[in-house]
Amino acid sequence: MDEQLDGWAPAIDEITRRKDEARAMGGEARRARQHDRGRLDARERLEALFDPGTFFEIGALVGATDDPPVPADALVAGSGRIDGRPVLAGAEDVTVLGGSIGSGASDKRYRLCQLAHQERVPLVMLLEGAGHRVTETAPGRRPGDLMGLADLSGLVPLVSLVCGASAGHGALTAPLSDFVAMTSTASIFAAGPPLVRSATGEDVTKEELGGPPVAAGSGGVVHNVVADDRAAIALARRYLAHFPTNAWEPAPRRIGTDTGPRTVDLLTLIPPDPRRPYPVRPVLEALVDDGQLLDVQPDFGGSIVTALAHLGGRSVAVVANDPAVLAGTIDGDAADKAAHFLDVADAFGLPCIFLADNPGVLAGTVAEGQGILRHAARLFAVQHRMRVPKLHVTLRKAFGFGSSVMAMNPFDGQTLTLALPSVTLGAMPAASEATGIGDPAQRARLAAEQAEASVRAAARLSYDDVVDPRELRNALLAGLDLARGRATAATGPRGVGILP
Repeated sequence: MDEQLDGWAPAIDEITRRKDEARAMGGEARRARQHDRGRLDARERLEALFDPGTFFEIGALVGATDDPPVPADALVAGSGRIDGRPVLAGAEDVTVLGGSIGSGASDKRYRLCQLAHQERVPLVMLLEGAGHRVTETAPGRRPGDLMGLADLSGLVPLVSLVCGASAGHGALTAPLSDFVAMTSTASIFAAGPPLVRSATGEDVTKEELGGPPVAAGSGGVVHNVVADDRAAIALARRYLAHFPTNAWEPAPRRIGTDTGPRTVDLLTLIPPDPRRPYPVRPVLEALVDDGQLLDVQPDFGGSIVTALAHLGGRSVAVVANDPAVLAGTIDGDAADKAAHFLDVADAFGLPCIFLADNPGVLAGTVAEGQGILRHAARLFAVQHRMRVPKLHVTLRKAFGFGSSVMAMNPFDGQTLTLALPSVTLGAMPAASEATGIGDPAQRARLAAEQAEASVRAAARLSYDDVVDPRELRNALLAGLDLARGRATAATGPRGVGILP
């Protein structure tokens, strides 16, 4: 028996040595430099992402036979559990050849996509790398990981975390994901400053090219910005908690002390005058369980708030006009943001709650030049095609196409359509000069008629009910209860992915 055990020793020792080399990554000096920047290394990121002791690595020996060896070919990958549920993840290792993508890492990235599709589990990618390795001439043997990500879209949740500078091919992982967060010191771009300088003569820094103000602000490629790696990882875990493991399963319920009926003090939060602005987030916090919102993409398209929350213990997607920004007017960025958010929610069976308070879509030469009708039409089409329960509430006003894109369309598949008392409706505000009514008395009469709009609309069943604002949470709970059969069952894949 001892002789048999001794026969195993050389092979085991060799594998152990090779794996130890992979775990050493780019060496102590490069790992220390990463820590000096306030960042975790790739393996620390995965350890923080997964429940303690659940990470199982795949492909650790990829790159081991290169000369010289390239530890894990600069991509640490594997599976583990998040809140007890299986998840796959890959982390680019910037300490090894700048986190660049070689042929082995390319195969490994596709292997993650293949496993996520096959086993129907979410995929998380942690990005900090230089894109394709310029010294690598041999392509990977498998189809590209970008094709794999596109095929996964709408089947399992896809999350990307940008933890440093992410360029080229690796950066394309982000817009193909459902949700993207970045740290405050990270950046993401198609090509880095040297290539930009060479191609265009433009001299820019990484931050100017793709830092948070660009990526999460004007560009809208990234959804949320957080302080550091641990905050990004915590946000990814929190985001996934709202979603099912895949499109074949229902979203998990959250058990808590605030899942039942209660009144809400909206009278102090919503001014009755439809011309007065107010922030909508406190309204949402008052309505949902425990006042907890996961605000998705808060720095982009600010006139619409998109948030994940729980209502009665069920995970829900909330889309609300924010009268504190552009009076709630819907511009192109807000429409695109809401359309993508609703597309993700519908793919994974989350009931959607629409809170409308807007004077319509943005008008003017700038808006028209930016294609506002096309942006708004995209949002309208997405909300119309949704298969999940839709609950609409008109808080104060909704004019023209601004009402339609917020799901205020009678008999359009809504589970429940509600209004608060004295909402103002119509093709355009009565006070607008576009009405062509110059007589103050006539304007006053029209305004009075609009003020009675909720009663008249309810009389025609355009609304299922007009509710006291203090009872709005209870009415929404009743709507979710009515849709229990759909809200607690998996919808299944739609057959089409989520557009970036």
